[in-house]
Amino acid sequence: MSAVPPPSPVPPVIAIHGGAGTLSRATISPGQVEAYQQALRDILKAASDLLGQGGSAVDAVCLAVRLLEDCPLFNAGHGAVFTADETHELDAAVMDGANLAAGAVAGISRVRHPIDAARAVMRHGQHVLMAGAGAEAMAREAGLPMVEPGYFSTDARRQQLHAARARQAGAVLDHDGAAAMGAMAPLAENT
Repeated sequence: MSAVPPPSPVPPVIAIHGGAGTLSRATISPGQVEAYQQALRDILKAASDLLGQGGSAVDAVCLAVRLLEDCPLFNAGHGAVFTADETHELDAAVMDGANLAAGAVAGISRVRHPIDAARAVMRHGQHVLMAGAGAEAMAREAGLPMVEPGYFSTDARRQQLHAARARQAGAVLDHDGAAAMGAMAPLAENT
């Protein structure tokens, strides 16, 4: 009878979704494509490096999302898509697959890194989801960096909102289609 070798550890894999909205190579320059790709490479490298230094999967996921939230190219955090009312309502969620702990925040507009607020909800353990003013109060009590709501605004996203409004107005007047607007926030899962 031969001995079965021990299973080899599975190498970590990191996947991120930049959330850049609808991009078409016909409407963006090669330089813009490269900027998006370079930002994604940099974020993946930072998260990979953290794992290589012994950081946990949750640490790496939260770092990757924080970096996405800081990059105005993507629609999480700074550079977030506007609501129809020209405000920001940010959401984030995180889950630790090792113990199934989870935390999420919704409808916040003053926490610099919504993913850190979601992680604070997960750590606190009393709730899984907190929203609005309650989530912001919890984040403030946890010592997370707070910002004015305008921090999340960029000229590019404001122009997108105004263009979407113009398309929607034209669709309503011309009866030739429907305009849809939406926003996607990052969902980080560690499994």
